[in-house]
Amino acid sequence: MQMRGGTSKGAFFLAQDLPGDRDDVLVRIMGSPGEHQVDGIGGGHPLTSKVAVVAPGDHGVDYLFLQVVPDRPVVSAAQTCGNLLAGVGPFAIERGLVPVAGARTEVRIRLVNPHESWAVAKVPTPGGEVSYEDGIELTFPGGDREIFPTGRRVDRFAGVEVTCVDAGMPVVLVRAEDVGVAGTESPEQLEADDELRAIVEKIRLEAGPAMGLGDVRESTVPKVSLLSAPRHGGLVSTRTFIPHRVHAAIGVLGAVSVAAGVRTPGTVFPAGEGAGVEHPGGTATVSVELDETRMRSSSVVRTARKLADGLVWPRPATKGPAPC
Repeated sequence: MQMRGGTSKGAFFLAQDLPGDRDDVLVRIMGSPGEHQVDGIGGGHPLTSKVAVVAPGDHGVDYLFLQVVPDRPVVSAAQTCGNLLAGVGPFAIERGLVPVAGARTEVRIRLVNPHESWAVAKVPTPGGEVSYEDGIELTFPGGDREIFPTGRRVDRFAGVEVTCVDAGMPVVLVRAEDVGVAGTESPEQLEADDELRAIVEKIRLEAGPAMGLGDVRESTVPKVSLLSAPRHGGLVSTRTFIPHRVHAAIGVLGAVSVAAGVRTPGTVFPAGEGAGVEHPGGTATVSVELDETRMRSSSVVRTARKLADGLVWPRPATKGPAPC
């Protein structure tokens, strides 16, 4: 099933339907390597080349997220995806893994990568069927895990002050002005700035080991979010590298990490109270409850929509480039 979840699009599979050579098949299904993925169902961008693998779990369903790199035959499980998470509950109900329970069905979801965590999706099910007209509330319980993985609220990488935070997604927070931009630029303008991209990547590579992620040259995490003053009444304005392209909006868990970081005193961009994380496409409303440097709970509302349901034919396996 192909679904839009939040500001991303991906292919959803039952785990039992994927073969043992899963990653090879997914590369061929999505059309990688290929800049535009024309020989597959990917969209030629990290936000449209995503896969969700869903399986029955002990207390709900299990969700494994896989990022299929558009221009390389690479499948990464290094991070999860909060946007596709919005589609997991509806998919689980549509596939019969979770029975409908009234006008709004709660689906308990175990996120299995990069480390186990849980979410509850409240899916509108009026009349006994999934409705894609209304938003899906995603709630994340807190825990004892420290949200500042370096143990500090401010670090310095590549000569720039940053805050490293992981409240669901590893993110490096950077004041936009500290890397020479306003924070109001479009994603296309930021991607065209080679000098900016170089400094952002240098920050990311230095932050990775300090955050316990090791060498991140081939990894999609941490993300780097450039912060500036809000312009539409929100908490903060963001432009997020994911990690080399710039997000057209912001990921669900990335928004949670940003909100947690700026709501904490002593970080590079303490912003106090508020719920709106502004991004190039609008504002994400995020609720976070913090206990010092630990998350009590967080929630966000995202939409999802079923786009297609049926069969997909992987590109034939070949040793060389796919034939035209």
